[in-house]
Amino acid sequence: MEPIYDDKGKHISSVLEFWQWAYSDIIGNIERGHFAEYLVARALNVRQNTRVEWDKYDVLTNDDISIEVKSSGYVQTWQQKGKSKISFSIRPTRAFNSKANAYEREIKRQAQIYVFCVHNYEKKDEGLNPLDMKQWDFYILPTEKLNMEVKEQKTISLQKIIKLGAEKCSYSELSASINKLKCLWDI
Repeated sequence: MEPIYDDKGKHISSVLEFWQWAYSDIIGNIERGHFAEYLVARALNVRQNTRVEWDKYDVLTNDDISIEVKSSGYVQTWQQKGKSKISFSIRPTRAFNSKANAYEREIKRQAQIYVFCVHNYEKKDEGLNPLDMKQWDFYILPTEKLNMEVKEQKTISLQKIIKLGAEKCSYSELSASINKLKCLWDI
């Protein structure tokens, strides 16, 4: 346990307690997104120990395949009138070069593969558990397919992703599905 001390050297908390306080709401959009990135990295056995906030893409596999991870869910932290519609941001961006402390000129989708993660549980009740991988679906698309079919589009619905032929898989199938996609699209 990493302790946090006050200005007089008294132990006041720990990093774990901070993480629990700040990042435990993985139903909310921001932390669910970070959690989805973590899930994809773990499924692919990525060696990188921490995420890089301003990187070009969310996950870089051990064999240098870049992946953009997007997440959505039917249930939100706030009070809802009905379940949320599933959609994702896919807007092309300028990559940030941290070594040069500058954005690159070209606007494009930065990763080679998109993984769309859907927390599929539809009720806000005691069964809601984002830690249960049975409550998640994963859809995989090569960026090249997005570029061909939706060009400069900034958002995309789950229905459109499915229509484009995204491969749906479970958490345990994620690594094999990405490897299959890599071969099919020569990534």
